[in-house]
Amino acid sequence: MIRRLLHHSTPKARRLLIAELAFIVATAVLQGVVFLMLVPLLQALFTGDTAAARTWLLALAATAAACAAAHWTASQIGMRASTAVLDSLLTRLGDRLVELPIAWYATDRSGQTTQLATHGAMFAASAPYAVLRLILAGFITPGTVLAGMYLFDWRLALAMTATVPVMWLVFRWLRRGMERDDAEHAAAVAETSNRVIEFARAQPALRTAADGSIADRLVEDALQRQHRAYRGLLVTGGAGIATFTGVVQLALTVVIVLGAYLAVGGSLEPATFIALLVLGVRFTEPIANSGALGGGVAIANTALGQLDELLALEPLPEPARPREPQDWSIAFEDVTFGYGADPVLRDLSFTAPSGRMTAIVGPSGSGKTTVTKLVARFYDPERGTVRIGGVPVPELGTAAVEAAVAPVFQDVYLFDDTILNNVWIGNPALSRDEVIAAATRARVDEIADRLPDGWDARVGEGGSNLSGGERQRVSIARALLKDAPIVLLDEATSALDIGNEIAIGDAIDAAREGRTMIVVAHRLQTIMTADQILMLDGEGGIRESGTHAELLAADGAYARYWRERVDATGWQLTPTR
Repeated sequence: MIRRLLHHSTPKARRLLIAELAFIVATAVLQGVVFLMLVPLLQALFTGDTAAARTWLLALAATAAACAAAHWTASQIGMRASTAVLDSLLTRLGDRLVELPIAWYATDRSGQTTQLATHGAMFAASAPYAVLRLILAGFITPGTVLAGMYLFDWRLALAMTATVPVMWLVFRWLRRGMERDDAEHAAAVAETSNRVIEFARAQPALRTAADGSIADRLVEDALQRQHRAYRGLLVTGGAGIATFTGVVQLALTVVIVLGAYLAVGGSLEPATFIALLVLGVRFTEPIANSGALGGGVAIANTALGQLDELLALEPLPEPARPREPQDWSIAFEDVTFGYGADPVLRDLSFTAPSGRMTAIVGPSGSGKTTVTKLVARFYDPERGTVRIGGVPVPELGTAAVEAAVAPVFQDVYLFDDTILNNVWIGNPALSRDEVIAAATRARVDEIADRLPDGWDARVGEGGSNLSGGERQRVSIARALLKDAPIVLLDEATSALDIGNEIAIGDAIDAAREGRTMIVVAHRLQTIMTADQILMLDGEGGIRESGTHAELLAADGAYARYWRERVDATGWQLTPTR
């Protein structure tokens, strides 16, 4: 555990942690010396040697004072070390979460990261003083006592030494068992947290579902798994601690029996036997108490192990010297990609000209959104190359791609803040007036006008106070404010009212000026006015490509798709009489 903490700590935290451990060890050694001084002190008292007793008592008091000073210093440094180590762990965690590719977040990690950032990191940072200090005292102090016992009676000291390997093996077995069960419990807690968060977020949908929905079952299954893992942890811990305590008490029994035998036989002075018996009790008591603390080390190791796993994840490769794009065109060259299963895209090739709008249409599941995610470098393709401005995306680097690309996806997330601030994050360097001007181009002013607090109205967690279309307008405003040369838009308008659909259409027209746009298009107006249309075939490739007029003239798959869409928009409900 200490090695892991030192590895994850900053130089300042590492120095504090080492100093803390040094004073903890010094305290434990001095405490052992104090106990050893009891032997000559008791011998002097039993024999009536007042002068010797006074000398040993003064020496014992001086050593106890030194021990108290070391303990106080360790506690002061320990508080500072815990804070510095916690800051180091959270910084490492935060840096890694920023470095990981967006693909890592495709699975909900909120429960795992929350558990690690709160309980796990806090416990690991405080473990050196709260747990390890007591464990070190539980072994170093008895070790000092044991070494000193050889000065008084080698036979009792040897008997006690013989029990040490047994106690150490049982302690390691206890710690490993609790570490294994705590890892399982931590995974169960993270899964439960994910399911509960999912359950809370999905309440609007669940309120319309019948009892016993899949969400109910998932939460219940996760809770049951957590309960089983916790019971297993309690059983392992209880049985292990009881076994360890029994072994420690057996060691004390061996010392008592052997000492009594030697004292009765006359080879050990009664005064020495009584004094050594006191040492024997002080030898075993801290060790017995440290057994219960082995689980604390296991819990800290679990948290540090999770952080190690997170740090071991490979981010997307970054160039040593990023290249510059020639323009803002986008090209796919024989790109194949899937989400860990069958490929969604197979040998896909196309070019989206710089400063033009390319609309992508096709059946559900054909890979339309996947194309935009590859451009934004949420993933790298399994085979083939994605280029921006003639340069492969990995050679540009993630930072350059993020700066050049403004994505607007269907699943828009807004922070629980004001409308204005949710747009402002697109470019924090601009003034309030500039932000409002960009938001007005995306028709967000209409949303602000209908709310009592205007631009300063809070949108709620995730944007819950706004409709889906209004959230997408805010997201488009962010893209306009960012003023990125490439805009990726997953235009989902099938569930929007006519007002929001028109507003989003106007926002798209505003974002189109001078930018390279790739739009997963659903609106007929967007499709028809695109400079280029790519129709995916549902098997990972392109069935047809061209302008709207060219594809209609070809009278192929796109023409049929277009007629179906036009017919669908013309549906009317016939009134009943």
